[in-house]
Amino acid sequence: MIAPPPTAGRIRRLAETGRAPVRFTLDGRACTGLAGDTVLTAVLTAGPVLRWSEFGGEGRAGFCLMGACQDCWVWQEDGPRLRGCSTPIAEGMRLLTTAPEGWP
Repeated sequence: MIAPPPTAGRIRRLAETGRAPVRFTLDGRACTGLAGDTVLTAVLTAGPVLRWSEFGGEGRAGFCLMGACQDCWVWQEDGPRLRGCSTPIAEGMRLLTTAPEGWP
């Protein structure tokens, strides 16, 4: 399978397009999700991956989508991680697809 270009979303929104926009950044790039989206949904509508694996470099997009696995962790610019599948997107979030410099 050919990976989508970096600006293309992994998923496309087919319904509920009338909700209020929520602005956030992903790797320094301005993006928009919708009110009620999880971080995972907002990120995957904005780009091709939720995060890059710290072990092999491959793109990850979540696995169980219900908080039981460890595949949807994403980083905030200020360092703490959050679970993309169960955290609502919030106005002004600054997210990273790779661990920030100095992250343990």
